[in-house]
Amino acid sequence: MTVRKRAFRLLAALNRAVLPKQWHRDLARLSTPRKLLAAYRYWVTRNAL
Repeated sequence: MTVRKRAFRLLAALNRAVLPKQWHRDLARLSTPRKLLAAYRYWVTRNAL
């Protein structure tokens, strides 16, 4: 496993522990900061896989 993938997996674990979940809400109706948070979490998860 590369260092990059390990870093993203660590970041994903931190996100799960600290940041709130957004997926139970309608993503189209979220405020702009919450959309950015959801996009950030998606980006980290995508790179961790």
